[in-house]
Amino acid sequence: MTSRVIVWTLAGSLLALTACASTPATTTNAFTGETTPKRAPLKGPAYKVDDRSMCDWKGRKDREASEIAGPGSLKPNVRRVFLLVGMGESQKKILVCREIDTNFDGVKDVVRRYNDKGESLHEESDTNYDGRIDTWITFSRGKLAEVEFDNDRDGKPDEWKSYSDGKLSRIKRDQNRDGKPDVWEVYREGKLERMGVDLDGDERVDRWDHDTEVRRRAEEAERKKEEEEAAKKRAAEKRDADKDGDEGEGEPKGSPAPAEKKDEKAEKKDDGKADKKADAKTDKGEKKKP
Repeated sequence: MTSRVIVWTLAGSLLALTACASTPATTTNAFTGETTPKRAPLKGPAYKVDDRSMCDWKGRKDREASEIAGPGSLKPNVRRVFLLVGMGESQKKILVCREIDTNFDGVKDVVRRYNDKGESLHEESDTNYDGRIDTWITFSRGKLAEVEFDNDRDGKPDEWKSYSDGKLSRIKRDQNRDGKPDVWEVYREGKLERMGVDLDGDERVDRWDHDTEVRRRAEEAERKKEEEEAAKKRAAEKRDADKDGDEGEGEPKGSPAPAEKKDEKAEKKDDGKADKKADAKTDKGEKKKP
């Protein structure tokens, strides 16, 4: 009886150990709170940990890298790479790349690159921590312009989001996984206005579905904007007209313009000369009479 108890106890211990060994360690995303399996960092020569750096800085004399611990991390998980410009005291550092280990597993998940003005250019990230990039972000003049997603984990984007002035304007989706978009969504003020569907695979919309309420509100807003602009224009024209009227109030009512006064003086002067000539002729004529 005792031997059976010992056997069962050992068997239970082995099962427990097996279960623990088969359960992978997990880690939590510092930004989203999502729990995912923890990846083992790669080890390179001399057992140095390879964090899969995506910034170009190793072995370059014109680059300098610095590392810090971000929020929630006990070890450095943020690396910034600077371009060194100039020499000596006049040397400047320009941020050209930044990468982050978001789930603290020792592997860099996000990399963003910058231009020499410090504006964001491009960002790549592995959001599901499977070791493959699945999200690509493009910036224009430092503002968000386009985001591409790989939702089926085949290494190619199948969803494209476009932005205008930082606001979502359009989405393209590849739902049948043929590498070509077959659904188009158009947004206005961040809200879906209409959606187009390609039914025959020719990359052209065969059917548009509209949200009439959103469209009505957008058209109403545009109409009010046009009316306000027209009212402002009329008010400006009225102010200009009133200003012109005020400038002419200094002259007495019914008085002629300065140019007209000048003409009248000239006419009077000419008439005076003519009268004097006529009088002289008359006097001369009268003297000749017997």
